[in-house]
Amino acid sequence: MNAFVATFRRDVALMWAGGGALAPLGFFLGATMLVPLAMGPDRALLESAGPPLVWIAAALAVLATLERLFQADLEDGSLDQMMLSPAPLEALVLAKGAAMWCVIGLPLALAGAPAAIALQAPPSLVPAIVLSLALGTAAFIGVGLIGAAVTAGVKRGGVLIALIVLPFFAPPIIFGSAVAGGDEVGAALSILAGCALAALALGPIAAAAALRLQAE
Repeated sequence: MNAFVATFRRDVALMWAGGGALAPLGFFLGATMLVPLAMGPDRALLESAGPPLVWIAAALAVLATLERLFQADLEDGSLDQMMLSPAPLEALVLAKGAAMWCVIGLPLALAGAPAAIALQAPPSLVPAIVLSLALGTAAFIGVGLIGAAVTAGVKRGGVLIALIVLPFFAPPIIFGSAVAGGDEVGAALSILAGCALAALALGPIAAAAALRLQAE
């Protein structure tokens, strides 16, 4: 538990110190807030196109942060220390994912409220949209751990990460857009929760296995 907390606090501090938390948030807000200016004042068009755009922007914002998640640890020797730690590597990987969600995923979810309002979402749906984004970003990060671990030893592996993880981003985007559109909100939230739990359960295990291969 001490190793888990130490890894979590270290990654949170590094993400804040390096400005890694502000770039994806700025991208998300910029992408969603500029859409109404580009699409014009047609409310019906914004209501139909807005939900998918919110989720695509959130997915791309998370994707942009994955490349250096493990690559920096591999380069500075931190990964070797993680493997020598008595704590399971899977737990430490989960700590890094939890730190990323707190620093990047949660702010993106909260930023979904003004983004949804700008895209003409009904005010009654805003809490559900924020909750769905919180679950969706957790699913994105859980899957992203695998892509980041597989490409940790590859310089400029962003394109490779995208090829690995984007197919698995599709279910959260589909059901998250359903929540934002007001279609079967309860059922869509349940499926999103299932996606998040599955990604967080399997992602650290697969990522830890990939990191062990990288270190050999």
